[in-house]
Amino acid sequence: MAKSKNHEYVVVTYLFLAMFIALIGYFIYYMVFLSENFINNPYNSLQNLFSEYVVRGDIESADGYTLATTTVDDDGAETRTYPYKDLFAHAVGYTTKGKSGIENQANFLLLRSHSLFTSQLLNDIKGEKSLGDTVVTTLNYKLQQTAYDALGSHDGAVIVMEPSTGKILAMVSKPSFDPNTIDVDWDDIISGENALLVNRATQGKYAPGSVFKILTTLEYYREQGADVSDFSFDCKSYFTYEGKTIHCASDKSHGTENLKEAFANSCNSSFASISLTLNLEQFQKTCDDLLFNQDLPVSFESGQSRFQITADDSSSLVMETGIGQGKTLVSPLHMLLLTSAIDNNGTLMTPYLIDSVKNTYGDAVKSYTPSVWGTLFTSKEASFLEEYMRSVVTDGTGKKLDTEDYTAYGKTGTAQVSDTTDQTNAWFIGYAKNDREADIALAVIVEDSGSGSKYAVPVAKKIFDAYFE
Repeated sequence: MAKSKNHEYVVVTYLFLAMFIALIGYFIYYMVFLSENFINNPYNSLQNLFSEYVVRGDIESADGYTLATTTVDDDGAETRTYPYKDLFAHAVGYTTKGKSGIENQANFLLLRSHSLFTSQLLNDIKGEKSLGDTVVTTLNYKLQQTAYDALGSHDGAVIVMEPSTGKILAMVSKPSFDPNTIDVDWDDIISGENALLVNRATQGKYAPGSVFKILTTLEYYREQGADVSDFSFDCKSYFTYEGKTIHCASDKSHGTENLKEAFANSCNSSFASISLTLNLEQFQKTCDDLLFNQDLPVSFESGQSRFQITADDSSSLVMETGIGQGKTLVSPLHMLLLTSAIDNNGTLMTPYLIDSVKNTYGDAVKSYTPSVWGTLFTSKEASFLEEYMRSVVTDGTGKKLDTEDYTAYGKTGTAQVSDTTDQTNAWFIGYAKNDREADIALAVIVEDSGSGSKYAVPVAKKIFDAYFE
């Protein structure tokens, strides 16, 4: 009996010992790997305590331009300034009236100081603050300025990424605001109808129009396989089914087309007919797998895209959905991720905005490296879609991008804003490559303008030209 009790004591002792070791192990793991992530959580108000000892660090572009800095006057009063005003407003963000953008994402990094320990100690003794670290972004000043200027007076958004790494190279949203005067302008900003604080590039929700035909084409390809080469459609400028008529842009008749030609011409009639043949349950799964109805894999502010289709939906809604109208809403960021994955052989790299952190002496204290998020397309699907996106440039609505300086691929779109208005938004999503530079992908939306080929393609061309010159 005593032996049995001793055995139970031993078991209990070892159990508590194992729990203690596990607890110590987790504590060490937390301190080494997780503590900084928790501290750097933008909802952690304790971060503000660091500002009592550290002057908030600078934010720089990848090519060395200072995008945000803190000036300190003779009385020690600090002012956060943004040298380029509204140019980087949504990407870099602001620090008064709350925080946004990189100012929010990298708050903890900007309030840390990796200057010499003796220097920090001396500052503490003198009651002075140490200089915070500098956050170096992936943003490229030249591309940012080009994208901003290319949008001109139109509202809209441009976002540019390097598909092989996930680096965000440019992020423009219009209308914008001046973060230097946000305190003074706050009441006007929040009471206005233009939603100035919304980053249209990452949080905007738009009907995709014909850029969505990439997904309709993919679903058709997944269901039909090699038989897609047998597709033929005689476009008479419209397609009618059960009382619903879908028109091609400008009521243009495209004649007899195969699938690639229908894609290149952005033929609404043919894609309306295709959508009626699709397995809608499978179509829903395809879109869900391609990041619809979920948070996007980014560490900065973004919104969810929406796609819903069921077998109970009317044929009218199915046709509208197949051409990128209906209830579908997307963000430029989401379309950029899909485009980037196609260029990158089906693999999506995790998008990121912060490249490194350096101390006041210019020494790197932290670096961020590219990481694979996952696979969105098989390599065969990516190759298939690339071939079709190339045909848009060589033979379709994106001919303005056909040049010897680089090889461009893409899809145009002209999205009707609602059923009650003729207002349309112009889209272009795509990528370009040559033998000298890394590929770049982009998404462009020009609000209340016109066709994608007339308004969005020229914006994309200016960016490609600037990058590959």
